[in-house]
Amino acid sequence: MRPVHIRPAELADAEALTDLHLDVWEEAYGDLVDPGVLRERRRTRRERAVRWAEILERSRADTLLACSDEGRLLGFTSAGPGRDDPSEGLPALEVWALYVRAEVYGTGVGFALLQAAAGSGEAYLYVLDGNRRAIAFYERQGFGFDGHAKREPVGVERRMVRRTTRER
Repeated sequence: MRPVHIRPAELADAEALTDLHLDVWEEAYGDLVDPGVLRERRRTRRERAVRWAEILERSRADTLLACSDEGRLLGFTSAGPGRDDPSEGLPALEVWALYVRAEVYGTGVGFALLQAAAGSGEAYLYVLDGNRRAIAFYERQGFGFDGHAKREPVGVERRMVRRTTRER
């Protein structure tokens, strides 16, 4: 694979990021969620692009893009302050999203994005139940399930936490 460049997302990336987000959801969740959910996401593309522009302007999360030498978006991550109750003893950093195109699965793009967003420090994230590829990836990066789950419109999301101490 050619080199991948990680850079901060900018407002001008909102349209391309919207298309990337739609594509990677279909690739990652095509067998896990109701096809109607994916169709609805495509149908509301315009609203999603507006929302991405708002996120890039105002979000507390940092959004990073993985790009090819030619500038094609290959993946993204958003990470920021944890949104769960801090009294649960969770790390301060939450990886809000991490997605890469299926064509770059297993090439290190996801790892590069995670490293850029969270380094090797403590963090937590949610993964869609049944997403074996993502679960295996996060386990290789030191994340483990902590028993917390939440029901979302697309299915059950289970929380994974990475600690830097031996207690996991």
